[in-house]
This record gives sequence, structure tokens and C-alpha cells, in this order.
Amino acid sequence: MLYKNFKGLSLSALGLGCMRLPVTGNNSAIDEEMTAQMVEYAMQNGINYYDTAWGYHGGNSETVIGRILNKYDRKNYYIATKFPGYDLSNMENAPEIFEKQLQKTGMEYFDFYLIHNVSEKNINQYLDPKYNIVPYLLEQKKAGRIKHLGFSAHAKTSEMERFLRAYGEHMEFCQIQLNWMDWDLQDAKGKVELLRRYGLPVWVMEPLRGGRLATLSDKYLKQLSQLRSESVPAWGFRFLQSVPDVVVTLSGMSNMEQLKENIEIFKTEKPTTESENRVLFDIAREMSAAVPCTACRYCTEYCPMGLDIPDLINMYNQEVFTPGGFLIKMQLGAMDKEKHPSSCIGCRACEKVCPQLIKIPDVLRDLCEKTEKK
Repeated sequence: MLYKNFKGLSLSALGLGCMRLPVTGNNSAIDEEMTAQMVEYAMQNGINYYDTAWGYHGGNSETVIGRILNKYDRKNYYIATKFPGYDLSNMENAPEIFEKQLQKTGMEYFDFYLIHNVSEKNINQYLDPKYNIVPYLLEQKKAGRIKHLGFSAHAKTSEMERFLRAYGEHMEFCQIQLNWMDWDLQDAKGKVELLRRYGLPVWVMEPLRGGRLATLSDKYLKQLSQLRSESVPAWGFRFLQSVPDVVVTLSGMSNMEQLKENIEIFKTEKPTTESENRVLFDIAREMSAAVPCTACRYCTEYCPMGLDIPDLINMYNQEVFTPGGFLIKMQLGAMDKEKHPSSCIGCRACEKVCPQLIKIPDVLRDLCEKTEKK
């Protein structure tokens, strides 16, 4: 197992994400016996970082993973969990939730604790002093009940910067969605650069985009096989090894086969080269370009409704690439209703100035059907 240094700690470069544990029926019914076997194998093969959260598996992930980890020497692993700010009703209850998390996991302290899912939907609440979330968590850190405090974010880069301007001096790390597809599609590159400016190391979530990057078509497999012999998942992890800011890569492994395969990959460090990354980015653009928008923004100058058309088209491309994703609904939920794609009046003024000849009103109507009407 590869290890990365973080403030004197030796963290396994591969962490076990506990959002996609094996289940026996619905998502809340964790297969505890199989999970225990996976944790035992992970421990034996060098994984020492375990990432859970309040809402994973219907609230059962913290309980199950805590019960399993408590069978091991506390010095042999690091556990991370998160404050569930994705649900705005939790904002007033940080002390009660934190105490309950310690109780659920059976822990006296958390090695890593994250302010969860900073996004357009909740950033104003996170920044509002009346909720006292960050100050409260800093008190817990001072008391030794949190060893390291960070945050996770699905927000746009600009919103992440708002959070960092307020609390960056107190953050020690940041967890973002990072993979070779989202390097451009979700501006992961910009987010890495932002975190670098603040001196924060990167924790990776969704390294294979929920499994979407675990398989590729024969066309793309042929392109990659001409560069080196790797499995498709390995390409994803090797790409992350080329980003020097990355410390821990979390993988939500659902079975022993996935666990064994990923551990084997993380026995060696074979980062992709610049030329290999260019091929990956070309594939990413081709795979995600359902609508070939270049964000020239000519359209926005002519839209009588003031819609951010390039942003909406980006959402559309993401929805086409990974249907049913929660990020788009979250982004739409944070926008004023009059800026939703449903506000398009179909005047086609935008279409007349589009260099790519995109049928913009048709795309926005389709985006409505894919998201707002579900």
C-alpha cells in the first residue's frame, strides 16, 4: 500500500469510502458480515482510512462501520465523518448531531471531521454566524474530540472560495469530486488550483464517478491500450497519482473483488504522463459533449430572461453523461426560479448568434424534462 504524509501521519493513499457498502436488500440494509470481511482484508493490506457520514446508507453507515472498527486497535486506523449540512434542517443542531455521531460510532474522538457538501444550496447557512457551526466544531477540535477539521465541496469554484475566505485559516484539507472526466466538466482543475493557493491538500471523492468511469467503449479502450496496459479503473487512479496535491483517494467499494483490485493498483505509483492526460481529456470531452457549447457567452447577451445559458448547457451535458445525478438538482435548487431552464420563452434570439448552431431552446426544454419534472 502506498502512503502519504499528512502532518506527521502516514495515511493510506487508498481510503475505504463507506457510502457504497454491500447491502442485503435496500440501500439501508448493510450486509454487516460482508462489510466486516472487507474491513479485515483492508486492514491486512494496509488501508487505514475509513470515511463515513451521517446520511450514508440511510443513517446506518456510521453505526456499522463504527461497530466493526471498534474491534481493532484504535492506533491502527483513522475514521472520518461529516456534519450533514446538505440538509438545511440540521443547521441548528450541530452539537446534538456531533454527540450522536460519537455515540453511533462508539468513538471518543474523530480523526477527521468534515463540514459536509459545501454548495450553493447551503453556503449562506454555513457562513451565517447564528448557526455557529464552524466555531462549535473548532471548540471540539480544541477539546481533542476532532483531530483534523476540513470540508467537502460540490460547489462551484467561486462558492468554494467564498467559504475559504471566511474559514480557510481553520481548514486543514478539502474533499472534492476529482477524476479525469471532471477535470474540465466540473472544473476540478480550478478547484485544485484554488486549494493549492490556500495550502490545502486534496482528498478525492468519486474517483471513478460512481462507477461511470470503470468501463469504457472499445473505441476508447483501444486508444488507451496503445499508451500502456492498465485496467479502466486503474487509469482513473493513475490519473489521480499525477495530481501532486492528492493525499487520500476514497473509493466506495461494494464487494471484495473491487477492494482487491483497488488495493493491487495502490501497491505502486505509476502516475499518468502529460501526454496520457491529454488523451484522457480528449476522451472526456468527446464522451461528455452531448451539446458542443464552448461558453463563448454570445447567447447570454441576447437572452431577454437573463439566463446563464452556458451553465445550463453544462448541467445538461452532465445529466446526459450521468443521468439522475443529485448535483444538478442541487444546483437548480440553489438558483432563483426565474433563472431555471423553464424560464426560457423560446424566442430563439440566443440561437441566432450561437457559433455552434445549437438549438438552445430545445436543449433547455429537454433539461427541464430530465430534471425539473422528475
